[in-house]
Amino acid sequence: MLAFAIGCVLVYYFMTSLTCVGQAMEPSVGSGDLVLVNRFIYSLAPPRAGDVAVFKPNGNENSHYYMRRVIGVPGDTVQIKEGFVYVNGELFETGVGNEQMDYAGLAEEEIVLGKDEFFVLGDNRNASEDSRNADIGNVRRKDIYGMAWFVRYPFENFGVIP
Repeated sequence: MLAFAIGCVLVYYFMTSLTCVGQAMEPSVGSGDLVLVNRFIYSLAPPRAGDVAVFKPNGNENSHYYMRRVIGVPGDTVQIKEGFVYVNGELFETGVGNEQMDYAGLAEEEIVLGKDEFFVLGDNRNASEDSRNADIGNVRRKDIYGMAWFVRYPFENFGVIP
């Protein structure tokens, strides 16, 4: 009984479950997948490149939560050249979402991230609204809700997000 109570407290205060909206994170997370989000982790350490951050664009409380992969962190320089992402002049590879992009958007020119800014992209690069788009742009630290880390449903996608 004690273990159940501790589990409930941990989930209530530190974790939440959200539904992924859209196909921007495929194949890592599918549209409609239920994902566990760690709301506490970014209290201890800032988001890192490769994390899947959950945020509301520009802090818009009327928006749904977005899930996108962190590509650039504060102080980084990000640019998309010939359809590929470069961070600090080096080709950025995560093992997912490495296909050539049709649209560079704002990242066609170098973007230098401020002290509390993150550059995010969907894993499905050609079907994602992300930091390349002016209506999202760089994500501010204060707008990040947590880190998506585990797909809990549907069961065929069950497991840790790569």
